[in-house]
Amino acid sequence: MKGDVDSALSLDFGDVGISHPVSYIHLNAKWPNKSYDDLLERVVGTVEYAKDHGLRVFVHGEDCTRADWIFEKRFINAVADAGASVYRICDTVGVGLSDPAAQLPAGIPMKVKKIAEETRIKAIEIHAHDDLGNAIENTMATIRAADSLYKKVYVSTTMLGIGERSGGAETEKVMMNLYLHYNVQKFRDRLWKLKEVADYVSFALGVVIPPNKAIVGKYAFSHESGIHTHGVLRDPRTYEPFQPELVGNSRRLTIGKQSGTAIIRYTVAQLIGKDIRKQDPRLDNLVRLVKNVYSIGTRKSSLNEEEFRELVCKSGFMI
Repeated sequence: MKGDVDSALSLDFGDVGISHPVSYIHLNAKWPNKSYDDLLERVVGTVEYAKDHGLRVFVHGEDCTRADWIFEKRFINAVADAGASVYRICDTVGVGLSDPAAQLPAGIPMKVKKIAEETRIKAIEIHAHDDLGNAIENTMATIRAADSLYKKVYVSTTMLGIGERSGGAETEKVMMNLYLHYNVQKFRDRLWKLKEVADYVSFALGVVIPPNKAIVGKYAFSHESGIHTHGVLRDPRTYEPFQPELVGNSRRLTIGKQSGTAIIRYTVAQLIGKDIRKQDPRLDNLVRLVKNVYSIGTRKSSLNEEEFRELVCKSGFMI
């Protein structure tokens, strides 16, 4: 509505996003008594109003991965002619397909191609939901498809993927995919802030970060099993795609059911500040004590620092 644009202007924004459904499912459910022409006229009027007041206008095509292309194309051209700079592809219920051969309306690379060929919009954006777990995949597919067709592509993401229902594409995953796989350098000097920002968002919104969350989770670089810890101690690249410090995270070598002698020896040495011989009988004793904790079968989690320290004392390394 034009009143919403006035609110944006009162806050001194330079950009405004105007969201409107483009699928018949939404149009018929929300405005059963209005014609498509009436709805389109209202959107065009709002875009023109925002543009005339100096705003750069993004138009969000809600539910466009279930939209009829004939109507969506008309919609995009109408808002482009009214002054919109960017059209946002909204995979509102996460049914979009990343396969370049997938047809409209669900085929996202095909939609990008059709928008470039058959509409007058200058730039596009992707807003992918994660209902089927494909938000990152569909976001990256859009970027790849747009790369040769547009000078600029915008990406809608949220930290930790927070959003309606299953959420959307995680900022941290998109940034790391772009950096590692496509050599996008614009984020390079700030990637170390990712863990800090994720923790702040978690605190501010009261959202718990799953400990095994990729990139920013507490255990994203945690290793317990003998095979993994042995490899990481020799060369972290064996089980880490990048150094945890790159994203502000840290490596954790934990002691648990699957831990072998190598990691227990390493952890004790770190704890007492001196190297431990492989043949040290206290080491054999400590390994046996650790295994005993898990012998009953009820304990699943790794030992915390206090529990491990207690076993280290029992084994004779510390008083």
